[in-house]
Amino acid sequence: MRYANSLVALVGASMISVSLSAQTAANDPSARLSAVLPADVAQRVLATIADARAHDLPAAALENRALKFAAKGVAPADIEKSVKDQAARMEDAKDALESARGTRPADDEVEAGAEAMRRGVDGAQVSALAKSAPSGRSLAVPLYVIGSLMDRGLPSDAALQRVHDRLLARASDADLEKMPKDLPAQAAAGQAHKPSSMGTDLAATKRPANAGGRPSTIPANGGAHGRPAGAGAGAGHRP
Repeated sequence: MRYANSLVALVGASMISVSLSAQTAANDPSARLSAVLPADVAQRVLATIADARAHDLPAAALENRALKFAAKGVAPADIEKSVKDQAARMEDAKDALESARGTRPADDEVEAGAEAMRRGVDGAQVSALAKSAPSGRSLAVPLYVIGSLMDRGLPSDAALQRVHDRLLARASDADLEKMPKDLPAQAAAGQAHKPSSMGTDLAATKRPANAGGRPSTIPANGGAHGRPAGAGAGAGHRP
């Protein structure tokens, strides 16, 4: 009887172990990336992700990026480049935010900063925005909104201006998220077929009262306007 009970316990433990192993494999980004990318590409992508993690960057966002583009059928070489480029932008965004505030930025702020840079905002502008924002204010939503405004046709300086003014007015994240759709018809003209990367996360709000020139605290962007010329899969800009 004792032997039978031990055998049952052993079998049960083995089944639990197999189940947990299967669940771990299903949730392991390395296993999933290896399953959807050629072996050599997967190895390099995973190396980039590991390096990002070692530098305290939001590596999970890079994993999800690679998996998302793989699911959309993007070429493996383009996925590899996209992950590498985004990791570099994350590093730049982290440095820009950290130098401005003297504290380690949150992962979502780093991701948002990288997305803004992907659209043409530079590190100096990210730093200036961080310095001028109210103390303790997360810049994740403001930076995403800047990118979304640019997606809808605003030059980078104008997008920074609007968000800067709203931050100084102590607008809430919910208010900021509503800004992109409330643009003059001429600003959004021709942009309806190019949805913002924020998608339905951003609704409409009242246009900021002061939508004038660039504030002195925000540097110009060397004449860069809107999105970069390169087009990525599933969006109107680089992947």
